[in-house]
Amino acid sequence: MAEVLVEFSEPVMAKGGRLFAARACGSEMDSHLWQGWLEFLPADGGDAIRSGRETTQPNRQDTAYWATGLTPVYLEGALERALNPLHRTAHPIAPPPTFDGPGPDVESLPAARESVLNPFSVFRKGESLLRRQLLALSGWHLVNIIEAYGLSEQQTQDLEATPASVLVELIVAGVRERTAAGVNK
Repeated sequence: MAEVLVEFSEPVMAKGGRLFAARACGSEMDSHLWQGWLEFLPADGGDAIRSGRETTQPNRQDTAYWATGLTPVYLEGALERALNPLHRTAHPIAPPPTFDGPGPDVESLPAARESVLNPFSVFRKGESLLRRQLLALSGWHLVNIIEAYGLSEQQTQDLEATPASVLVELIVAGVRERTAAGVNK
């Protein structure tokens, strides 16, 4: 059964200026995985619209966690996708591949770390909310946040050996300091 996981307090504005209330929803799929999507309710009335599946997660808890990390920019993009879905044209017969195999191997660069939440966005809603959300994360998520937002000069291996509670304080202090200085990432 589908459920509303998060209702966002700030309305989302479409490119034409129309306002929508947004909420993240989720449900269990037949495979026992969970899926998440967004629903947008027009502030001026009318029919609700929804996005396609935005995430697939192993369980409800992870789907709810995904929903808490959505930023206003993400919601704007999802609203735009819901209002203007892509229409794919089906090709009846796919042409055969040009090559019999893949190209030669190339040296790859290390993958950039991704952050599960924007600490500056959450901090604007309150330091205590940021602290609560950070305390719910594992150490490697906290290290990713620190590295993605440049909140420490410490080496990755040193951060990975640091207790989660210390990483939380490092993030909160860095965000507080940059916010006070007017420097947000």
